[in-house]
Amino acid sequence: MKKSWLDYPLIGFDLETTGVNVNRDRIVSGAVVRYGGGQRTETRQWLSDLGGAEIPAEATRIHGITTAQAQAEGRPAAEVVQEITSTLAAYCETGLPLVVMNAPFDLTLLERECERYGVKSLWNSTPVVLDPRVLDKKVQKYRAGKRRLQDLCSFWCVKLDGAHTAAVDAKAACGVVTKIARRYAWLSREELGELHEMQARWAREQNADLRRYLAAIGDEVDDTPFDWPLLPAPAATA
Repeated sequence: MKKSWLDYPLIGFDLETTGVNVNRDRIVSGAVVRYGGGQRTETRQWLSDLGGAEIPAEATRIHGITTAQAQAEGRPAAEVVQEITSTLAAYCETGLPLVVMNAPFDLTLLERECERYGVKSLWNSTPVVLDPRVLDKKVQKYRAGKRRLQDLCSFWCVKLDGAHTAAVDAKAACGVVTKIARRYAWLSREELGELHEMQARWAREQNADLRRYLAAIGDEVDDTPFDWPLLPAPAATA
């Protein structure tokens, strides 16, 4: 029987950050997890000294890391960005997919950090991405409720102890993708590159649907240019 991509490890990736602006905010901590494929789970974790940035109180309330802790215990931000990127690139070059919850956020913020510190872009290694948020919304389009990682873990019966810890979240995201692909086996039979392109199309459709819904109920609509798995670079200002 022909093997599927579920027979090989998944590479989970997650960041905790100073905020939610991919162009301005910084990496606080990050994790890369090799998960599944009949192999022992392996985890690499990083804490950044922020490169002179600070962690707002609202971000600390989410992930529990303070500016003082990051500056005292973290490694130089440029080294952290370089090591995270090179670790991911090495896995990509072996053909293993990256599992990234809400990929446009983490992958775009990492890309901006690479630009900030002159680190070679991850996209030189042509990553293939699996996004549990996009996959879940494709196969469970009309399910009510939020689609945060903790919501997906609850629905797909994936253990999540210590949410908003990069390593825990990265592993949980891999667990969600595995559960989805096992229940909807047609996903596991798709070639990874093709599945990546499918998700790009689905993500754009999902984003457009959300914007139409928000407009219909009179809510504020975010008109920031969208793409998946990497958001467009901001327009240059004069």
